[in-house]
Amino acid sequence: MVTTLEEYYLKQPEPIQGCLLALKQLLLGIDEGITHERKYQIPFFYYRGYKLCFLWVDRKKLLLGFVEDRKLQPLVPGIKRRDKVETFVIDPVKDLPVEVILERVKGLMGVYESVRV
Repeated sequence: MVTTLEEYYLKQPEPIQGCLLALKQLLLGIDEGITHERKYQIPFFYYRGYKLCFLWVDRKKLLLGFVEDRKLQPLVPGIKRRDKVETFVIDPVKDLPVEVILERVKGLMGVYESVRV
């Protein structure tokens, strides 16, 4: 039986589907602390409970979004904390920028490791 998360990948046309599956494998292979679930109808990756990144197909664009979890921001009465999101466009017909992706993900993991929230 196919889960709704797996269905997200399988319903995409090639070459986007292959690129999404390669990104999924790359991200999950970085560290055992990275988990994968469906949130906001898209694949979302977490590192030890903190939001890390997501994969999103918008029309024919494939986006890899990096998220700095709002839990890192100080709690200030009257101000709503928001996640900081940075998106990176991936061209599914070109080689993945593996070094850039690894650097960004490991940088976020380092931020999460350095704080005790």
